[in-house]
Amino acid sequence: MDEPLVTYELSGEIALIGLNRPTKRNAISDRVVEALHVAVERAQVEAKAAVIFGAGKHFCAGLDLAEHVEKPLIAAVQGSRRWHKIFDGIERGGIPFVIALQGAVVGGGFELAASAHVRVADETAFFGLPEGTRGIFVGGGGSVRIARLIGAARMGDMMLTGRTVSPVQMEQWGGVSYVVPQGQALDKAMELARAAAQNAPMSNYAIINALPRIRDMSSEDGLFVESLMSSLTSVTPEATQRLRDFLEKRVAKLEAPKE
Repeated sequence: MDEPLVTYELSGEIALIGLNRPTKRNAISDRVVEALHVAVERAQVEAKAAVIFGAGKHFCAGLDLAEHVEKPLIAAVQGSRRWHKIFDGIERGGIPFVIALQGAVVGGGFELAASAHVRVADETAFFGLPEGTRGIFVGGGGSVRIARLIGAARMGDMMLTGRTVSPVQMEQWGGVSYVVPQGQALDKAMELARAAAQNAPMSNYAIINALPRIRDMSSEDGLFVESLMSSLTSVTPEATQRLRDFLEKRVAKLEAPKE
């Protein structure tokens, strides 16, 4: 029996979703993206947070070009729109997604990473957008998500020149949130997912769904939506209990970082 293209495992409240084509550097084909969709939808039902990772030495080398080069124009457009829908289900779903990155985070792999809420890269990770050198353009949402993370000028530089970027540089640009030693990205991602899973579900839902929409609004519209979300989240029974716990000193105050 063939190995699954995408693995799924439930670890307590955390769904572990793995790209599982290590011999192809986890390149994304149509079958892979559909399998990812099934796993993501399952996680939304079964888990309170999820972690996406890549098996082997590389997270994802991007689009499966052997498949893409044979597609007629309309199929290519439809395929791109399918990626948009599935990655949007990650970014604007019901639970937080943390992504663990190592080795190649290239093209469509970077686009997938950009759809998650928190990105953790180990020291072996490198980021690339070689579409310009291959005569194509990003099609998995990168022109929106990656450009908003690191800026359109930096993204354009990567696409025009084919340069690769280290995880330390990418952290400085805003493309990743954490850089960890080699081999520790998945452990760190699990730690962060467990922390996010402890939040009130309505707070997580508001963070995931309101923030990207507010970003797309005018300042005044964004502030109005912020007021609504602030009020809606604060009147839930869970929020009331958590605020009372804080006021009555049953939970610790925030402390300065130790690093």
